[in-house]
Amino acid sequence: MAFVNSADTDRSDRNFISAAMHAPYLEREEEFDLARRWIEKKDDVALHKLIESHARLVVRMAWNYRRSGLPLGDLVQEGNIGLAQAAARFDPDRDVRFATYAGWWIMAEIQDFILRNSSIIRFATTPTHRSLFFKLPRIRARAPLNPDGTLPSLKREELAKEMGVALTEVERVDTALARSDQSLNAGVGEAGEDEWQDFLVDERPSPEDIVVQMRDNETRSRWLADALKELTAREQTIIKERRLRDDVVTLEALGVELGISKERVRQIEHKALQKLRVSIEKQVESPADALADL
Repeated sequence: MAFVNSADTDRSDRNFISAAMHAPYLEREEEFDLARRWIEKKDDVALHKLIESHARLVVRMAWNYRRSGLPLGDLVQEGNIGLAQAAARFDPDRDVRFATYAGWWIMAEIQDFILRNSSIIRFATTPTHRSLFFKLPRIRARAPLNPDGTLPSLKREELAKEMGVALTEVERVDTALARSDQSLNAGVGEAGEDEWQDFLVDERPSPEDIVVQMRDNETRSRWLADALKELTAREQTIIKERRLRDDVVTLEALGVELGISKERVRQIEHKALQKLRVSIEKQVESPADALADL
C-alpha cells in the first residue's frame, strides 16, 4: 500500500535529512568519550551528541527500504528509535565503532516497522520468514511471474535450496507478497455500487435456525427424560455413564462399580437401548432422530 505525504510532512522530512547529512563526524576517541560520559555520569548532552552525529546512518539505511511502500519519514523515525536504543546500550570497552553496533539496532527497528505495516496479516513471524520477506521483492522484481503474481516453481525451488529453507516456507511468503490487502468496503464493478463485503457468505446459522435448533433440543431432551423413567436404576446408570457423558465410562469400569462382569454390562446396555427406542417410538415419528446422540 502506497502512502502519500502532505507538503508539510515532506518539508519536515527534507529538513531533518539535510540536518542529519551535515552533522559532523566523530573521531573514535571522541565517540568513546561520549559513550563513557553517558554510562558513568548519565550525561544527556553526551548521549544526544552521540545520536545526532549518527543520524545520517539512519537516513541511509531507511533509504535502502524506500521501495517498501511506507513513507520515508516513518522509516527514519523508526530507525531513530533503534539508534537511541543503541546509544543507550553502547559499551566502548568492546572496542567496536558505534556505527557498526548501531547498524543492527537501526535495521531491526526499520524491518520490524515494515513487517507490522505492510499487511494487516502478520505472516513473517519467524527469522526465516523475515529474511525471505526482504529478499523476495528483489528477486520478484527481476524474475518473470506467474499470472497470479507468484514466482515460478523452479525459481522457488532454487531460492529454497540457496537459503537452505523448506520450499513450503518460500511458497508461503511468496504467495503473501503476491496478494495485496483490499478493503471490504472497496467498490465492485464499473459503477461501484456494490462492495466486496456484500458477496461474503455468512456460514453461521441464522437466528431462525438457532431458535429451531434450541426448540428441537429441548423437545428431544424431554422425550429422552420420559423414556429414561421407564428403565431400572441400574439401566439408567449404565445409559447415563455410557451414552450421555462426554468422557465415556468403560464396560469394565462399570462392571466393577456395579459388581457384575463387563459382558453383563454390555447386555444390560443393549436391552436398555431397546427399551428406550420402544418408549420414544410412542412419542415421535422418527425415533432415530431422538436417539442420534445415544
